[in-house]
Amino acid sequence: MPQGAAIASARGRRTGSSLSKAAKRRSTIAFLMALPLIVLITALVLYPAGYALHLSTLNKSMEEFVGFENFEYLFERETFWMVVWQSCIFAITAVIFKALIGFIVAHIVHNIPLKGQRKWRGMLLVPWVIPPAMSTLAWLWLFDSSYSAFNWLIEGVGGPRIPWLGETGWARFSIILVNVWYGAPFFMIMYLAALKSVPEQLYEAAAIDGAGWWQRMWFITLPMMRNIIAITVLFSTIVTFSNFDIVRVLTAGGPIDTTHVFATYAFKLGIEASDIPLGAAVSLFMFPLLALAAIVILRDVSRRGNQT
Repeated sequence: MPQGAAIASARGRRTGSSLSKAAKRRSTIAFLMALPLIVLITALVLYPAGYALHLSTLNKSMEEFVGFENFEYLFERETFWMVVWQSCIFAITAVIFKALIGFIVAHIVHNIPLKGQRKWRGMLLVPWVIPPAMSTLAWLWLFDSSYSAFNWLIEGVGGPRIPWLGETGWARFSIILVNVWYGAPFFMIMYLAALKSVPEQLYEAAAIDGAGWWQRMWFITLPMMRNIIAITVLFSTIVTFSNFDIVRVLTAGGPIDTTHVFATYAFKLGIEASDIPLGAAVSLFMFPLLALAAIVILRDVSRRGNQT
């Protein structure tokens, strides 16, 4: 081997070795910087989850290990499966409507002149920044069986009074309505940020090629926003599944337990009925459902990321 080639080869090996050392050093530094957050997540998330799993294997007095008896007891109860069905209907319906309304409102705000956008963004975010329990109390007054403002308006035009929170169908509709009102602004602000990241040159090129509004939406806007849409839907699904405030304030699970979701049913069994292990078992049942949703959505996001 010529001397020059040998020197170049040795220099290349030294360079590669120094780069690998630098990469290892940077990864170590990154890990040390993230270590406080990892410890915090472990303390606030993993430990409570592990403790809840431990509680679910105890009897009501929390003095005897019973294994999976709490889960077996729940699986044999019709009310539990009604809660599972209600939770899925509540979460899926609410997320779909929040996504649609947020997408439409984001496009409307995006097309407003920049000077007026700040005002509209601020007003539309108000439902999301108000504490849910506080805003739900206002909705409770609007749905009140005796002094309902909605029924007053309906009767004013000759319509019948509606049992908003006294009949199962209307109670479920009312809960979903309040959740959509509260959560749609989050979708709006996320989609608005995604819309602003789409290069205008793509729309201009599509317009030159003769693409219509629907074609620009289908082939440019949606593909550019798909990852944001997926992550937002996943986050909202997790939050909606674990929602407690709205259901607890409006119906407390009634009438006859037909509007319970996992959180409120776990509260009823664990706190009100003083059976904490059974309540822990109910709360843990959310994990496989949310894990399945997270795997499906994140796998799709990862696949699209690898393709790009």
